[in-house]
Amino acid sequence: MNKLINLELKDNIVYLNYEKRKYFIKVINEDLVQIAQIEAINYKSYAVEKDISVDVDVKVENNCILFSNKKIIVNDDFLLEMYEDDVLVSKDKTNDFCNDREQNELLELEGHKVSDNDHYKFMVSKVLNDNDFVYGLGDKTGFLNKRCYEYINWNSDLPDPQVDSFKSLYKSIPFFIVKGNKTYGIFLDNTYKSVFNFGQFKSDSLYFGSTDGLLNYYYFFGEIRGIINNYTLLTGRYSLPQRRFLGYHQCRWSYATKDEVLALAENCKKYNIPLEFIHLDIDYMERYKVFTTSDERFPNIEQMIEELKAKGIKIICIIDPGVKAEEGYFVYDEGIEDGHFATVNGEVYHNAVWPGDSVFPQFTLSKTRKWWGGLTKKLTDLGVCGIWNDMNEPASFNGPLPLDVEFKSDDRLMYHKEVHNIYGHLMAEATYKGIKENTGLRPFVITRACYAGSQRYTTAWTGDNHSIWAHLEMAIPQIANLGLSGMPFVGTDIGGFGSDTTKELLLRWVQVGIFSPLCRNHSAAGTRRQEPWTFDDETAKIYSKFVHLRYKLVPYLYDLLVEHTKTGLPVNRPLVLNYHNDENTFNLNDEFMLGDNILVAPIVKIGQTRRMVYLPEGKWVHYDSHSVYEGSQYIIVEAKLDECPIFVKYNSIIPTYTNTNIENPEEVVFECYGDCGQYLHYQDNGLDFNYEDGEYNLYKVSFNNDNANIELVHNGYQQYKSIKTKVIK
Repeated sequence: MNKLINLELKDNIVYLNYEKRKYFIKVINEDLVQIAQIEAINYKSYAVEKDISVDVDVKVENNCILFSNKKIIVNDDFLLEMYEDDVLVSKDKTNDFCNDREQNELLELEGHKVSDNDHYKFMVSKVLNDNDFVYGLGDKTGFLNKRCYEYINWNSDLPDPQVDSFKSLYKSIPFFIVKGNKTYGIFLDNTYKSVFNFGQFKSDSLYFGSTDGLLNYYYFFGEIRGIINNYTLLTGRYSLPQRRFLGYHQCRWSYATKDEVLALAENCKKYNIPLEFIHLDIDYMERYKVFTTSDERFPNIEQMIEELKAKGIKIICIIDPGVKAEEGYFVYDEGIEDGHFATVNGEVYHNAVWPGDSVFPQFTLSKTRKWWGGLTKKLTDLGVCGIWNDMNEPASFNGPLPLDVEFKSDDRLMYHKEVHNIYGHLMAEATYKGIKENTGLRPFVITRACYAGSQRYTTAWTGDNHSIWAHLEMAIPQIANLGLSGMPFVGTDIGGFGSDTTKELLLRWVQVGIFSPLCRNHSAAGTRRQEPWTFDDETAKIYSKFVHLRYKLVPYLYDLLVEHTKTGLPVNRPLVLNYHNDENTFNLNDEFMLGDNILVAPIVKIGQTRRMVYLPEGKWVHYDSHSVYEGSQYIIVEAKLDECPIFVKYNSIIPTYTNTNIENPEEVVFECYGDCGQYLHYQDNGLDFNYEDGEYNLYKVSFNNDNANIELVHNGYQQYKSIKTKVIK
């Protein structure tokens, strides 16, 4: 049997030897430890924002590490037992990971898509108990609870309709939470291809490992909220966006001409659909060359942007990483001259993307990120308000880039097998910092691919979904798990991107989409048009109703993003996050919370006009009828095509706007539900970073029966012209 040699404590780090390797266990705070190979002491993490270590009283007694109310027993064969208050939280086990490579290769010869055939450099195995539920891992297919599934972290461009069997999507966030008798979280900070198996092969075993790189993971004690707080302290939090980015976004691949864009704006006005942003896909460019515009399709694009701005509509433009290999094209020429592109055997690497023959920036190099960020000025000077990063897995027309493509970093040469999962992350960083430097405003970046910590720079959407009911149903747990994984500003394409939507599907989807932080309708070329008026007047009217509801709730959404900056909590929340002791919430996929005060139970099944809703403990007010329901029970509610079941927690307050001018709101109405309650509401200019210097207001709102009181507890910004309260019983 392999034996542990010794444990040596120095400061908050316990060093140990095992199988001729050296490891360490670092106590970062009372609820967080790092477990890693000794080489990770100096590992440059792309996810960890800063050292959050604090002084903790750590002791070593024989094979036990003691701190706070925690205990880690280090057994023979480097198997760990984690205790909290002398209760076992988790236990390592001897690795018995099942992955029959030879059998899988035979199956693939017959055309079957089977489990991943990679050899793993290391594998960690933990006991999975019968009552354990698994959440997180960012953007993956399936349902809220990831128990009994296996996933691969390898950012993948997969246009086919994604179903439960898909192991990879566009994002790789190697963080998950296990909830059982005790709850814990794990973040594997390793950017190579990695596997996470939550009891698929062995029902009592949880496995995670990587094909290369270091064993380097963080272990979180506590309940879900505390784990998310610590995880986002470690990897960073989304900073406040411009408030207007919480408005409605309209997109298609592609609004390909100036006339088409202007007609879209006019139709939104005609059908009374508030519109904040139009996204331009690749056709706005000159022959798909990034940081250019087409004089043929968008003559005088700056004038068009100004014309739309006068109507309250702004432009967001797509940018892909692939740079057309063409001498005389300024981006290519600058990149070649200054060594900004990835190589193979020292020669610039070429592949095919939208512009044809293309080269790829090595965002691992700080000077390349700065150069790319500077290029965003070409767009922001035109009046473009945000940048949409796509194809940044990175994808090509020939599949994933070869694993041996070379990327220079500031201190070493890296290869694509290590860079792949962080490529989109680093592109987002470059874009964010460039926009911030060029404009001084809060940047808006939206990305398809990302890694842990990307929330510091970008919002995200769930990629190329389809206009199918299964994808509407999956949108709720997708957004929930992204939120649990540190990304609060996310959404799915309303109506579905690929395939052809229907009237019913579109209207049910918008009833989910308006509650997502990113609210965007998006569809693919060759599919049925998804603008609501292309169906009939009834569709446009119902769609308008729900988009107006979205604008009404913007101050509440904004407050939740302020809360995220302080706690790391997401905007969209699975009920288990708020009610972690209620077993009825542990596997609930078709309801979600907006913060703590609003529960949404949308229709996600075709033809359904009534549904069962679970209401947690307490009382709940039906948003439309104001009927009051007791919690801790299931109820049946009606929901016609123009209705979505929404409930407000009794004794809570919801701030609302009375019009669609969310950029410069002049009036706020605090809707008070129940008998009494309190709420803190935040207000700033919603545009720049002056709030960091105290330019914001904080209102403490309270009510008791029909009496309401508003107190300004921080006064640093111009107050609303009108502040009202409305008690609802």
